[in-house]
Amino acid sequence: MSSQQVPQVEVKPLIPRRGGTVFREPIVIPRIPRLIPGWKKPIIIGRHAFGDQYRAKDYVAKGNGTLEMVFTPAGGEPERIKVYEFKNGGGVAQTQYNTDDSIRGFAHASFKLALSKPLPLYMSTKNTILKKYDGRFKDIFQEIYESQYRKDFEAQGIWYEHRLIDDMVAQMIKSSGGYIIALKSILPPSRPIAGHATTLC
Repeated sequence: MSSQQVPQVEVKPLIPRRGGTVFREPIVIPRIPRLIPGWKKPIIIGRHAFGDQYRAKDYVAKGNGTLEMVFTPAGGEPERIKVYEFKNGGGVAQTQYNTDDSIRGFAHASFKLALSKPLPLYMSTKNTILKKYDGRFKDIFQEIYESQYRKDFEAQGIWYEHRLIDDMVAQMIKSSGGYIIALKSILPPSRPIAGHATTLC
């Protein structure tokens, strides 16, 4: 095989970032057909690999009983939230968390990568279901963007938006690529399409 026949392959490794964020940049193989023919430009996936499922605690309730979540503020009294009343033989439960500091690190890493490319940035969550949990990610990203990055983004002709994960996946299918998506640790609806985006763009 001559040098002209050898496919040009560009492998971009995983890049650890502050706050536990890992960015998956595309493996570019021009002569291999893309899963989505319309993808002409790379789609970079930023995954926040801290907390959430990675630090979750799970539990098997082996009988009827009350499941509660308890938070004890430093120097304060415990705050109890009733989660569920098992009445038909038990079940399973899971708790997970993240920190404002880690989410801020995730946001800064994502905004800085977008400016360095430069490429538009989308943050995608399921905040219609996890209104407080995913809503916290959405609010922190927006606050940091408005206070520290909006002017720089506009100067480079790029933008930041939050998108519901369902809408984001639909946009990925229809788009030609050319942007960055910031995702929480694991968002099941996005995993298959995100995997293809980072290997076949």
